[in-house]
This record gives sequence, structure tokens and C-alpha cells, in this order.
Amino acid sequence: MASVQTQPRSIDCDLLVVGSGASGLAAAVTAAFHGLKVVVVEKAPVFGGATAWSGGWMWAPGNPLARRAGIHEDPQQPRTYLKNELGDRYDATRVDAFLDNAPEMVSFFEKNTALQFADGNAIPDVHGKVAGAGTEGHQVIAAPYDARELGALNKRLRKTMRETSFLGMPIMAGADLGAFLSMTRSPKSFLHVTKRFLRHLRDLAFHRRAMHLVNGVALIGRLAKSADDLKVQMIESAPAKRLLLEGGTVCGAVVTTADGDIEIRAAKGVVLAAGGFPNDIGRRKALFPRTPTGNEHLALPPETCSGDGITLGESAGGILDTSVASPAAWAPVSRVHHADGTIGHFPHIIERGKPGLIGVLSNGKRFVNEADGYYDYVAAMVAQAPKGEEVHSWLVCDHRFQRLYGLGYARPFPIPVGRFVRNGYLKRGATIEELAKACGIPPAALAETVKRFNEHARQGTDPDFGRGSTPYNRKMGDPLHEGPNPCVAPIQQGPFYAVKVMPGSFGTFAGLKTNEHAQVVSATGQPVAGLYAVGTDMASVMGGFYPSGGINLGPAMTFGFIAGRHAAGPMA
Repeated sequence: MASVQTQPRSIDCDLLVVGSGASGLAAAVTAAFHGLKVVVVEKAPVFGGATAWSGGWMWAPGNPLARRAGIHEDPQQPRTYLKNELGDRYDATRVDAFLDNAPEMVSFFEKNTALQFADGNAIPDVHGKVAGAGTEGHQVIAAPYDARELGALNKRLRKTMRETSFLGMPIMAGADLGAFLSMTRSPKSFLHVTKRFLRHLRDLAFHRRAMHLVNGVALIGRLAKSADDLKVQMIESAPAKRLLLEGGTVCGAVVTTADGDIEIRAAKGVVLAAGGFPNDIGRRKALFPRTPTGNEHLALPPETCSGDGITLGESAGGILDTSVASPAAWAPVSRVHHADGTIGHFPHIIERGKPGLIGVLSNGKRFVNEADGYYDYVAAMVAQAPKGEEVHSWLVCDHRFQRLYGLGYARPFPIPVGRFVRNGYLKRGATIEELAKACGIPPAALAETVKRFNEHARQGTDPDFGRGSTPYNRKMGDPLHEGPNPCVAPIQQGPFYAVKVMPGSFGTFAGLKTNEHAQVVSATGQPVAGLYAVGTDMASVMGGFYPSGGINLGPAMTFGFIAGRHAAGPMA
């Protein structure tokens, strides 16, 4: 007797979004606001993607928060900056789409949704010596959010990244983080930290998770609440298996769930927002420099960001654009071995610009301005690490620095540092030479590097790399440092510490080729009907460069907004 083939259950909607990070939820909320019936499917058992583990900053020049603060920038200034930064990878059509729509995106969410913002008006662009670089008014971040507003939806969202939180408590970039770093030097900061921590302990006792959401989790929380308010159907643990095509037009997808496959038909098309391919070992091996096995890279996004959106897009005629300057949004990352046997990745974003630390290669020599952007640090490390060796570097500091600022996952005072030495995360030496031996660095070379650095650091200078010479550098420094340069201080109080950092990334820059409407385009340059790609499934509008903080999430939110509005058509 022949077996009976059961057909997949089906859902009809206007727009299907694959992925639930910032870009996907931005597209979903925008489309739903303009009258479309929207379904969001997420491969992971929780919503939020890589965004939930991010700092949450969005680069959006000309945004309304800056204008309300009296910052009125010539619209050509950020274009000038990007033209100088991107060179022949400057795509005027897509850059214009981004810069023209970013302020409108912020305004739309502010006026119509639960997503409210705080400004980053004091944050400069990374490369302050490049013509057009801004010193203020380019960044926004989601305002802190009380997770109680989410109700039952809160338990369906990804928690903050373990390595960048403290006992599950996320710390907001800006004044909140500044208070944590200065709590031993400022009564006001100590009081702030005490209140924050006591509130967090209360939340753990009653809710078993953080309820004061900041950074990426606040962005996801606010977007998810907005989607829920607009009746967007959100389905977790539901990876998209294949796209549905009719006459060359994408009209939905088959999605796998615990109850079997579901055929989701989408009259207006599909938005791919699955998080790029940072955890696709095969593509990493093929595209990442000096990554022969694909495992020499410590990706920060969740494991589920593994190239599904790219593969789906290619199946419908889209092409992977690998012409970007870098295939990934580099970040220096250390490997953390947790007591429960799991391994985590820690992004070294904060401490590199603080006074009293240097980065050295395996030869014991400095190679970069440590206070420059995280992308710049890794790009220099990849380019200059001795050939034939594993690409890595060591961040080196003294006891004073570690107790004041921390070193990677090893927190500052009053958190004990001993266990990080015992488990091998930190190397320690009573002298610089002893530290060098522990790291496998030639002792004489590291001693000479530290000696030269200290000679100039005592005067607050860095003639070799110009640390502290740009507004961005100084923003990354310590405003309470007593010396003339907030980024420079000698390394002289033993014991000395070092942590090994390797190339990692916040996500991928190579992605599906798209046009100014976020539509996926084929090899002929024509849009693939009914198919959009946003976030890191879309090839970077920055051409694979990293001109400023927030250039992942700013375009992600903006092109999500563009895609949602384009799909709505005349309704929008």
C-alpha cells in the first residue's frame, strides 16, 4: 500500500521576513505599519540574532536627535567622508539611498513605534584626519527599555551576550559604562553602579534575567514590541528551507518547524535578514584572509548566523558580492573558557584606547595605533603578523591598568584576577621578560618595545603611531587620566599581564548584491522579483570598510526600513 504524502501546512501573508535581527524586524515593522500582513521566521529558538549581542549603535548622520540638539551638518559632509573612505568602492546610488533615508528611518520609528532613541552626539567618526569626518551627531542608540513592557514576549528574546555582561547585566555604552569604569574613583559613579547592580539582583530573583535592557537587547526588545503591537506573526525555531518561485518571482518559502514543514506564501515577496555567514566555515575558509581551515576566526554572532540567507538568495538567482575591501567586519577577539566547559568570545572594544596598554605581535613589536577602531586593529594584525604563523597579537598592560580598566574578560577591581591566570586566559609575569616568556614572545624584543613606549608615554606622546591624535582616539581614552594624553601612560607597575587576541568579526561584509531599494539583483544587474536582502545578508554599503561605529546597524535599520516600505508599494 502506497504511503500517503502529506502536504505542508500553509500560511498566507503579504511579506515574509527570514531572520529577526534589527534589519529583519525593521523591515517587518515598517511593512506592517503600512498595512501589510507580515510573518517573521527565525532559525534560532529566540529572536534577536546578532543584534541582541551588539552594542546597539547606529550610524545615522542628520538624524532628528542631532538636529534637536542644534547640530545641523551639511548633508554633503558624510558623503565627502565616505567618498574618501571608500574610494573606488563608493556606490553613489546605494550610499545616497542610505544617507537620504537614515534620518527618515529614525523619525519614523520615533513617531510610530515603541522604538525610542538616545543620542550619540559626542561620538566622533573613527578616522578624524580624513576629510569630511564628523565629530558629533552621527550616532543613535535605542533608549533603555523595561522588559516588563514585553510581557510574555520577553522570554522569547535572546539575552545579552554572556561575555560582555556582568552576571547577565548588560552595561550601556556611554555614561553607564563610564560609571562602571570609574566606580573606584568617583562616589557618584559608585552610587550609580550600586543602584544598577541591586536592581539587577532583584530582577534575577524575580524574573531570572535582566529586565533593564540596554544596547542591542534594548533595540531588539523595542522592535519586537513594535512588531507585536502591529500583529506581526513571529515564529521561532523555524529555519527557511527553500524559496518558492513562480515564473521567476519569489513568492514565499518552505519553513521547517518542530511540527513539520510550513509553506508560507508571501504575495509581496521575501526579505532575507538571516545574519550573513560569519559561522559558515566553508565560506570563511574560501573568503577570509589567512584562514586556511576556516577555524582561525572567532566570530561574535550566534552560531545560527551561518549563511542561510545567502544560500537562499543564490538559489533564486542572486549573487554573492565578494568585491568588498574586507569580507568581514573585523574585531579583535579573545577565546574565553568558561567554568561550565563552554567556550565564549570576548570582543576587545573598550580597553585598547585606555592609557597604559599596548598591542604587540608574536615578535614583540607594536604594529598599530591601539586606540583606533577595532576594524583597523585586526586589519593591521592580519597584514603584519609574521608569515607562516597563526595570526594573533597580545594586549599587554601592568597591574594598575588591569585593576582600573580590566583586560578583556578579566574584570577590573574588585573582581579577583587570579582565576583568569590559573585558567590560562591571562598570562602574568613579575617582569616584562617573564611575561614575554609566558606568551612565547622574545623577551628582549618585548622589553625594548615597552621601554621605548614608556619613554614617550611619560610625556603623553606616541611618535610611532600617534595614539591620542584624533577625536575618536581621545573619546576611547580615559577622561579622568591625569596625564596630558587620555590614551597614553607608561607600563611600569608589576605584575604584568597579557591576553591573546585573534581575528574575529561582528559579522560579514560580503553579501548578496542589492540595489538602492534593497532588492537582490542577479548577475545581469536586474532585480530578482520579490526578493530583498538586508543587514549582513546584503553586501555592505560601506564597501567592506569601517569608517565609523554603527555602520553595521545604521544601514541594517535603514535598508530594512527601505525594503519594508518598497514592498508596501503605493501603501507607503
